[in-house]
Amino acid sequence: MKLTAVDISKMASASTIVFQELRNAIIKGDLAVGEPLRQDEIAKLFNVSRIPVREALSRLEEQGLVRTQRYRGAVVSGLSAEEAAEIFDFRMLVEPEIVRRAVPMMSADILGKARGHCQAFSESRDPMAWAELNRDFHSELYNASELKFHLEVVNNTMNRIERYLRAQLVLSDGMERANVEHFAILEACEAGDAEEAAALTAAHIEGVKRSFLEHLSLLQS
Repeated sequence: MKLTAVDISKMASASTIVFQELRNAIIKGDLAVGEPLRQDEIAKLFNVSRIPVREALSRLEEQGLVRTQRYRGAVVSGLSAEEAAEIFDFRMLVEPEIVRRAVPMMSADILGKARGHCQAFSESRDPMAWAELNRDFHSELYNASELKFHLEVVNNTMNRIERYLRAQLVLSDGMERANVEHFAILEACEAGDAEEAAALTAAHIEGVKRSFLEHLSLLQS
């Protein structure tokens, strides 16, 4: 199991730390879809009882990152085409509205940081970094909205698909297209055009959805 051993036996928030470590490993793809998450093995790795492990797995299941299967216990969950389509349809409803609300609140500092993330994404030749750089760019823009509940929901939604995005960018023309679309969204934000930024965000997500669904079987292999 690809996890770093951490002795947290004396920490009060043991379940939270186990949850965060497992969550990060799933999102990064270190734990593959269908991989069993054995409570005894995880408890030994973190030097804790099974109770915080059970709590952590329950939280992961609530976020859709883990599923409990009969006779197998907890395993890393995958995505069906229907689930993926629903996630992207949800993103197309919520994220354009977040951007629309965020644009009037974007300071020069926020826009400068967003341009930096956009540039870093466009210049990166490291496929392992692409999904994170993509998320950094969008998050910088979205955070200006200060819509805490919206942002939390979108963040959890992104957790479901982030481990696939890197592969999707590699298998398709996703990097080239994303670069063009990112800079277009950024320029609309810099111009203060909230409606254009929202429309471009919706179109961007729709394009990713099409490519994602086309490559889903390869992404999960």
